Amino acid sequence: MKTFLFVAAENDGIPECKAGGMGDVVRDVPRQIVARGDKVHVVTPSYARLHQKGSMISTLHFQLRGTTYMAELFEVPPKKNFPHLAHYVIHHPEIRQGDIAHIYHNDPTEPFYTDAIKFFIFCTAVAEAIKKGAFGGLDIVHLHDWHSSMLLFLREFHPGYRTLKKLRMVYTIHNLAIQGIRPFENNYSSLSNWFPNVPYKRFRLLDYRYEDCVNLMAVGIRLSDAVHTVSPSYMEDIMRPSAPPEFIGGESLETDLQQAYHEGRLFGILNGANYENIRQASGDTLFIDTLGAIFKWLQEESKKYKAEFLAHTGEKVVKWLHHPPEIICSSVARLTEQKFYFFKRSPDAFIEILKRLEKVNGIFILLGTGAPDYEQLFREISFDHPNFVFTNGQSEEVIDSLYLETDLYFMPSLFEPCGISQMLAMRNGTPCLVHHTGGLRDTVTHKVTGFTFGGDSYDEKISQMLSVFQEALDLYFNDQKAWKKIQSNARALRFTWQKSVDEYYTKLYAIAGS
Repeated sequence: MKTFLFVAAENDGIPECKAGGMGDVVRDVPRQIVARGDKVHVVTPSYARLHQKGSMISTLHFQLRGTTYMAELFEVPPKKNFPHLAHYVIHHPEIRQGDIAHIYHNDPTEPFYTDAIKFFIFCTAVAEAIKKGAFGGLDIVHLHDWHSSMLLFLREFHPGYRTLKKLRMVYTIHNLAIQGIRPFENNYSSLSNWFPNVPYKRFRLLDYRYEDCVNLMAVGIRLSDAVHTVSPSYMEDIMRPSAPPEFIGGESLETDLQQAYHEGRLFGILNGANYENIRQASGDTLFIDTLGAIFKWLQEESKKYKAEFLAHTGEKVVKWLHHPPEIICSSVARLTEQKFYFFKRSPDAFIEILKRLEKVNGIFILLGTGAPDYEQLFREISFDHPNFVFTNGQSEEVIDSLYLETDLYFMPSLFEPCGISQMLAMRNGTPCLVHHTGGLRDTVTHKVTGFTFGGDSYDEKISQMLSVFQEALDLYFNDQKAWKKIQSNARALRFTWQKSVDEYYTKLYAIAGS
């Protein structure tokens, strides 16, 4: 039996610890590993709240900022119990919850200032817990995104944690665009302030664009035993330099990634999706679920500032409840540049989509929260267009209903490391219209399992997006036989975690005979 430790900022295996796709991966992969007879521990920060229903396992003492810090390791109850799978959180008062999903902080004037501090503390506490044997004997440590890469720094340079060198450490890139860049010195949230007595080699850590800064994403790529991207096509994309907005690639780290590839350390393995014990809507409840979510949000103090808009959205939904549309298009995502850049830069293109839907008594439902300028744009469009339902909140019930009852799922991501939404929609037989990039390229085939658009220039991409959307509309209304075939093909696809974890074992974990 091998023993694994997963270290991440998110884990949807426990309640209220998810902001995005990373949480899904950290939930599902350990479950697949224990199904093979191995053992997994998963640890995340507590964010000053997740430890409250847990049991304290150990008190951890370690050095930071030239002083002794004390943190606590708690074992916490999971959403679902599995043999040989345990979930933990690290509690320390400075590891606070942020404003993004009660996990990450948004520091507009000095990016990553607060998050770097809390993940410095978190990673050092995890290193101390490993050294102390709090997780028992470990074989493999699986790290996720820049939030966990300081464990590699400690393994490489900290004289007090040389025991980590005995462990194989693999590193998964979920989103290369978010890199955790902080100064080496002259700042409270700097490497020298938090690790003043650790002798390190600056060139192994620095950001090529800002040589006075450490790049924590680069640390993960340079110092891990294996580097993993969450789809094969995203691996290919990020070994090329970015040329925005037409192409988002390596974001200054393409040289490091090319080197990892030539060293045999870089692997692109597609994420899986869950096809067992899935939580589904019962059908024909989308508008009722949406009204229920809006009513709930209206009771929340934090959403009082947009109560008028929520009421406006509710009025729209009531109309469609009594007079159902002929076709429903939808998107579910955090409102960011990655997900909706095309709509933000070219709102006229999105409005054209709405006009075409209006002609066929169709609606577009967008569910999500995010960047204030994106929220404002979509609120303005909603006031002007009756068939655009902007559900400006988060609700698992509404999301489940959208995946089940949507006719066409829209995913125009500027770039996409893997994407889970398209898999969840396809699982229900919902065709997706996606940008031909990254993991979307690996999962959606044009006019076979869905629809794709691309182009060599930005203008070409916008033009193709509109023409492919019209192609999908024409097929839906004029050739139901072909449409049902695409639905059937999408539903039949299986992106299983079993297949993905087979590759994890042989390529990432270097476990022979798996």
